[in-house]
Amino acid sequence: MQLYPLKFQPVYSYRIWGGDKLKTVLNKNYKEDSIGESWEISDVPENETEVAEGFLKGQTLKQLMKKFKGDFVGNKVYDIFGNDFPLLIKFIDAKTPLSIQVHPSNALAKERHNSFGKNEMWYVMQAEDEAELIVGFNQKVEKEVYVKHLNNETLTEILNIEKVKKGDAFYIPTGRVHAIGAGVLLAEIQQTSNITYRIYDYDRIDAKTGEKRELHTDLAIDAIDFNFYDSYKTNYTNKINSSSELVYSPYFKTNIITVKGVLEKDYTNLDSFVIYMCVEGVFSIQSNNRLYNLKTGESILLPATTKQLKIESGSAVLLEIYL
Repeated sequence: MQLYPLKFQPVYSYRIWGGDKLKTVLNKNYKEDSIGESWEISDVPENETEVAEGFLKGQTLKQLMKKFKGDFVGNKVYDIFGNDFPLLIKFIDAKTPLSIQVHPSNALAKERHNSFGKNEMWYVMQAEDEAELIVGFNQKVEKEVYVKHLNNETLTEILNIEKVKKGDAFYIPTGRVHAIGAGVLLAEIQQTSNITYRIYDYDRIDAKTGEKRELHTDLAIDAIDFNFYDSYKTNYTNKINSSSELVYSPYFKTNIITVKGVLEKDYTNLDSFVIYMCVEGVFSIQSNNRLYNLKTGESILLPATTKQLKIESGSAVLLEIYL
């Protein structure tokens, strides 16, 4: 039997800062409170997502890669990553701010944790009035100055704080200090890694543990990029019924597609799997005479053997992700 477009059963994660928008806005099905993250497609150990339907129902990414190899992810991808799926796909709901944090580079993560680094990107799906993100520094900072602000709890004075709205996008390379602010619902694409160095957490007490969360300030210092950059937000154009470049990095490529009517896609020359994240509206995919429907907050993985398909929608926005 041949591979087909795959939906996965999300893994939901409690977070001290989580709200209820994954349920109320994205219609996710869970009963717990303060769910901050929906891991849509994950190969992270103990958080593996499983195929939701079809004859491969219940299979994990690892099982699919071992069985189908290059047919599943692309020969080029399989040659590089073997049986390790390279990306982690999430939706995140921040009711209150996330900790100020940084992710280590590939080299540092390999040395310290035998893990990939964590280069990632954000696409803002919804933002309340005055919602903010922290991305990088607002000036070039010497390490000693950073430590002084950290110890004085005045770190935000030297951080770049961005007001955000729906449709804003940011690339967060390893080393860039960052945090998602309160009232932001976003899609996150990242390398498969669960390594985060928490720098500052507002002295919060976790209701579940009754304790403050662990900080990793010493580990973080060697991972931080202290440089200042002129711009942190991603500028892009969005053409109707076209794959418009959003973020192209060495670790993944993401396009944004606004679909109105019918769009035919041909991946014959692409040696990679493709993931669609629906970030607005509803759309359908027709592939090999089968129909797959997606609504806002859903994701689907197209195996590398999926070459031609047709997308149809009255109006929808999706992220198109591949290597």
